[in-house]
Amino acid sequence: MAKSTTKSKATAKPAAKKPVKAKASPRKRQFAFSIDEYVVYPTHGVGKITGIEEQEFAGASLQLFVVDFDKEKMTLRVPVTKADQTGMRSLSSPEKMKTALATLKGRARVKRTMWSRRAQEYEAKINSGDPLSIAEVVRDLHRATGQPEQSYSERQIYEAALDRLVREFAAVEGLDEEQATERLEKVLQAA
Repeated sequence: MAKSTTKSKATAKPAAKKPVKAKASPRKRQFAFSIDEYVVYPTHGVGKITGIEEQEFAGASLQLFVVDFDKEKMTLRVPVTKADQTGMRSLSSPEKMKTALATLKGRARVKRTMWSRRAQEYEAKINSGDPLSIAEVVRDLHRATGQPEQSYSERQIYEAALDRLVREFAAVEGLDEEQATERLEKVLQAA
């Protein structure tokens, strides 16, 4: 009887493995983002998903979102499973962009700390990818016509923040970047 038990176990194992393999092969995944969708990657701004690739790394297959940033002439590949962890997100809602524009109208809140500390805080806000934080940087560093000139580093950070905000605003509102820049500058001048 021991021999027949061994034979039945041997025949049972291959039968158990086949259904597992059959279930694993037709993997159809639902992705958080789709091709031709605009997304925001925190440290790079607005990009467009141009494809989903599958590449092999160290013997393991990995699916990647291919995100193209036209202005920087850069292509970024983000693992599908890590997209949320990297902070990649869909464009903001029109309501959130209205809140960001309202932030631009507010009073500048400049801390009385050393510039190097403030510059780090501004860079962190820009790299967060949050339009409200970016709008705060634009608001705080904007200089009206009667105000003193900005330093080189202030101007660089201001322009980086404005560029990020303009690109997301343009994508959300369906405008080109020039039109979006004009609208944001009108809001800043009215403040």
